[in-house]
Amino acid sequence: MRTMEFKMERTGLLKEGDVLPVTEGRLPDSYYYTLGNAFAMSANYKFRERLQSTEGTVLEIKETPKGFFVTVEFDE
Repeated sequence: MRTMEFKMERTGLLKEGDVLPVTEGRLPDSYYYTLGNAFAMSANYKFRERLQSTEGTVLEIKETPKGFFVTVEFDE
């Protein structure tokens, strides 16, 4: 299992246990991931850290002073 953290700007869009698709985006030297219908975005990842799964399960949603963060688990 692999977990990744996504930054979410608005609360109330997701709940723990939701299974959502993940879309991969490409930058010149890294990749980023969008959760569901642009509910949340990941950090940038290098090629060797690239995600292989196309969907994941929401484990946790937490609020910090920097915003909302979603932890998602993938079958990898």
